[in-house]
Amino acid sequence: MVRMNVLWIFAHPEGRSLSGALRDEGLRALSELGHQARVSDLYAMRWNPVVEAADFGHDPAERLVVSAASQRAHTAGELSEDIRAEQEKIAWADALIVQFPLWWYGMPAILKGWFDRVFVKGFAYGVTDPSGRTLRYGDGRLAGKRAMVLLTAGAREPSLGPRGINGQVDQLLFPLQHGTLWYSGASVLPPLVVPGADRVSAEEFRAHAGRLRERLASLPTAEPLPFRRQNGGDYDEDLVLRPHLAPGRTGLAVHYAPGT
Repeated sequence: MVRMNVLWIFAHPEGRSLSGALRDEGLRALSELGHQARVSDLYAMRWNPVVEAADFGHDPAERLVVSAASQRAHTAGELSEDIRAEQEKIAWADALIVQFPLWWYGMPAILKGWFDRVFVKGFAYGVTDPSGRTLRYGDGRLAGKRAMVLLTAGAREPSLGPRGINGQVDQLLFPLQHGTLWYSGASVLPPLVVPGADRVSAEEFRAHAGRLRERLASLPTAEPLPFRRQNGGDYDEDLVLRPHLAPGRTGLAVHYAPGT
């Protein structure tokens, strides 16, 4: 069996919550499977989610251009210590588990700030090959790594479906799964969603914990979401899907390969 290094990114303010119990169950499962795990518990770490000049050793008297300053600092090894520590964890990891509650149709601000500060230019974007071609959407720094979202939501399952008032989960998670993780090169596994999280009974928790264990057991081998690769020929020079692919269709679904 493949042994993996797994970085578990946890963004919930209460460790005694359902989310905390699922995290603990998942970490036990990883250990039993022979995987190594590290945890970034963002609230416990008191993670600073605010991008600022000090992240890059930038003179606050000078105008801050975040992309340029972050790339310079990354290249020179001058990013702030907390950012470098998280990047080192990512470099160590074969897989990322990104766990958070769905708040206002998105992730908690502390987790968004983790991505804002850690996924800097030169590390997670702005990466090129020797010819100068930009590596993103299936290529890049996270290529070869796997990622899975573990999401808890207060809404019940039907309302998160195709005709539900809360919208489809795959569309709610598209900015993270496609626009962040896949953009940076990671193969993104289907998310594990725990609906009705505010009303979970002991029996339901055991069922959710069992689903989590099954998903973690298949972490090395599960089929990822079939997002189209930017450099695979499906997009033109303006990064628009070519007319013969998904003809007559628009929207997020066209960025999945056929058969999905």
